[in-house]
Amino acid sequence: MRGADLQRKLVRLRTVLSDMGSVLVAYSGGIDSTFLLKVAHEQLGDRAVGVTAVSPTFPAIELEQARRVAEEIGARHTIVQTDQLKIPEFVRNDATRCFHCKSDLYRLLRTLQAGSDAQIIDGTNLDDLSDDRPGIAAAHKWEIRSPLVDAGLLKADVRVLAKELGLSNWNKPAAACLSSRIPRGTPITIETLGRIEQAEAFLYKEGFRHVRVRAHDNVARIEIDLEEMASFLDPERCKRISSALKGLGFGFVTLDLEGYRAGGVSLR
Repeated sequence: MRGADLQRKLVRLRTVLSDMGSVLVAYSGGIDSTFLLKVAHEQLGDRAVGVTAVSPTFPAIELEQARRVAEEIGARHTIVQTDQLKIPEFVRNDATRCFHCKSDLYRLLRTLQAGSDAQIIDGTNLDDLSDDRPGIAAAHKWEIRSPLVDAGLLKADVRVLAKELGLSNWNKPAAACLSSRIPRGTPITIETLGRIEQAEAFLYKEGFRHVRVRAHDNVARIEIDLEEMASFLDPERCKRISSALKGLGFGFVTLDLEGYRAGGVSLR
């Protein structure tokens, strides 16, 4: 029955997208927006366009992956530039940060939408609605459609169907913008974002799959999966990682013994 239920949801999603006629997909390269772009492309062809907004908060490695997967799908893909660091309410980094970030994205998409009949859609799934997400409030304000919600799709549903549809990133770990690594209340700067991005890129090259580098002033707090800790603690690797991150400007490098937590907040 599980498989039949998933297929019913997929049919519903295809119907919702077909009825829209033309869409702009807020496409980050994460599994939800990738799956949405894939199905939208299958239903609408060139009338489905993935739009990726690039800013100092968006890691270069995520952009590279988003480009690659869009090419694999064969979908139209547009990259636009923005800069949330020009928004004082975002830089302040309080509880409304994500609202201002998403509002900036949707404002940009509205500009691209002007003069067309395309509807703006995002990859919000049913599970997301149970979280406290200011970004969802921004989507409501800008009247952004969420077809995955309309089709009743959960996060686990998306991964299963993404695998069935042959998406190469079906098991991609959840990602969040680099600003989420900075403790709430600490102003966001381009220097800190750059340091975090380079630190995480180094750890990915070391072979770790789930990585967060939380920046607490001059302390780098590293989160990785618990099962990867044994390999992390190899003495030579520890020296290599410590040296690399201190070379980026961190005074101290620590490993969080609770491990990687998706969606975890940075605390002082």
